[in-house]
Amino acid sequence: MLVSDFDFDLPERLIATHPLSDRETAKLLAIPALSDRTIADLPELLPQNSIVVINDTKVIPARIVGTASDKQFEFTLHKELGEDRWLSLAKNSRKLNIGDTIIFSKKLEAKLIAKHPDGDLELQFNLPREAFFAELSNIGEMPLPPYIKRAANAQDKEDYQTVYADKEGAAAAPTAGLHLTENILARLAGKAIEIVKITLHVGAGTFLPVKSSDTRDHKMHSEFGIISPAAAAKINAAKSSGKKIVAIGTTSLRLLESATDEAGHIMPFNAETDIFITPGYRFKAVDILFTNFHTPKSTLFMLVCAFGGTTQLKEAYAHAIANEYRFYSYGDATLIKRAQC
Repeated sequence: MLVSDFDFDLPERLIATHPLSDRETAKLLAIPALSDRTIADLPELLPQNSIVVINDTKVIPARIVGTASDKQFEFTLHKELGEDRWLSLAKNSRKLNIGDTIIFSKKLEAKLIAKHPDGDLELQFNLPREAFFAELSNIGEMPLPPYIKRAANAQDKEDYQTVYADKEGAAAAPTAGLHLTENILARLAGKAIEIVKITLHVGAGTFLPVKSSDTRDHKMHSEFGIISPAAAAKINAAKSSGKKIVAIGTTSLRLLESATDEAGHIMPFNAETDIFITPGYRFKAVDILFTNFHTPKSTLFMLVCAFGGTTQLKEAYAHAIANEYRFYSYGDATLIKRAQC
């Protein structure tokens, strides 16, 4: 399958650089109906007999500047490997050597212990996990995606985080969840729609472009996910009783599909996943997907095409562009019913 099959023209003016002050006023496109709604309508659009699955990962201020050999380097931490080790991307990393010590602050420093073939740098920090995160909150910036062409600011530490964020470790937000306010969550509960939390620590790989011309040649970055036995049991019970499974975001969907066996039974999960979903994939877990608008030729646009049908999604995106929907992390959203669901 050609990557170019998933290309489309997007005017730059439609790329949202800030969220709306009232998240519930953001537009929501219901697919396949192509019904123009708002986020405030979400509780009424979901079936009464549904269960909502959210990703409670917490974005860390992963962008930090350090000094090595009197030169400054910008790092983006994107995957925790252990108590004191992280994978990172860095600008001008060829000027760094294994064994170099990088100074980030009076308290925080790291040693470069490996350079991986895919460009990742492996850093070993001098602080234990709790102290590391405390210092990171002082010196780090939120890792806004590259299509938001501005520096992160103090407000982004609130804006680029879901209201239910809990488990630290993500280098990117599960952006569909940014739309869910406390009011929306309360209204879902008022409809007796159960909300179940799972965790996928989103990595920087979510922003990396697909460089191959054929989807078969693309290798996904792996990400760490957790579905507790209790969460798996709740979702399986809901499926058994005929309830629809609603994934809030592609991260929740990818983790659920990674943990589901061929019979459609969701297993407890505590591992890495590098699942890559393209048209032709048979979905085993999720019935409805709530997600933002994604970039051309991205793995996420391929995923939504697989979920809702390529022709239908291309028509929906054309409708969104014609009607001035706002795109990407801080933009508007879609509610997609799975094709043949």
